[in-house]
Amino acid sequence: MKKQKILVARAIFPQVLTKLEEHFDVESNQPDTPWDKRKLAQMLADKAGAFTTGGERIDAEALAAAPQLKICANMAVGYNNFDVDAMTARGVLATNAPDVLTETTADFGFALLMATARRVAESEHFLRAGKWDRWSFDMFAGSDVHGSTLGILGMGRIGQGIAKRGAHGFGMNVIYHNRSRLSPELEAACKARYVSKEELLRTADHLVLVLPYSPSSHHTIGAAELAQMKPTANLINIARGGIVDDAALAVALAEKRIAAAGLDVFEGEPRVNPALLTVPNVVLTPHIASATVPTRMAMANLAADNLIGFLVHGKALTPLNPEVLAK
Repeated sequence: MKKQKILVARAIFPQVLTKLEEHFDVESNQPDTPWDKRKLAQMLADKAGAFTTGGERIDAEALAAAPQLKICANMAVGYNNFDVDAMTARGVLATNAPDVLTETTADFGFALLMATARRVAESEHFLRAGKWDRWSFDMFAGSDVHGSTLGILGMGRIGQGIAKRGAHGFGMNVIYHNRSRLSPELEAACKARYVSKEELLRTADHLVLVLPYSPSSHHTIGAAELAQMKPTANLINIARGGIVDDAALAVALAEKRIAAAGLDVFEGEPRVNPALLTVPNVVLTPHIASATVPTRMAMANLAADNLIGFLVHGKALTPLNPEVLAK
């Protein structure tokens, strides 16, 4: 029986590629060559499935160039690269990779919070530049984490993981805001209290953003929101680029209207707003919150299993538009 053709749009673990090749005629991009939108459409033209990594835009235009496409499996929990409505209208299944990266991403979110609060990157740059010649009482004095107020905007699985680390590990007072309030049981497990967005901004010593990106959440944190935060507060973004107005944040940091920021995601990444590179009170990492070998392997395997499950067995593990399965 002739194997269905699939596209693997970025380099992935060789063993996951081998797993896919057992079931499909695979065209892969193991050299990890950058593709523009036109090249991606060309590569999708005769494919039944696609393995994507979050950066490949699948919209009405891409779908129009891929008449045989049945599924796109994202190796990411986020899926703002998918136009899910357009995919559903075309009968193309969309899947993502939730759950397998929750704890690892929560770990990193807390690591970024700690590095930001305690000025780790700033002090390391100082030391590496050979500027440390004596101790002083206020040298890189940051802010406490233990006993402080942790604010979380977006209280899904990762937000809950961060809340538990803060409350149980560091004795933090945890407050959160979300589109919908958690159950009393989950609030108790996280030791978290629901507040309005305004109170969250006004009260948090450390504000962590863990909400999904959508047009409605674009620039959730802009100049007006930054103005409501404490001048001693730290902002951490491990959600998605575009949640924060990076230009407004750079101004707030430069003018010391908030103490510091830790950013793993950026508007227009991999490009970074040049103004963020000029302020010392920001920790910058290149979208690596889920970057451990076991977690990235689990993400890749889940994307592969979604492709195999749907194209071979008619089922998918983590569908985003399950109505396609019912057709």
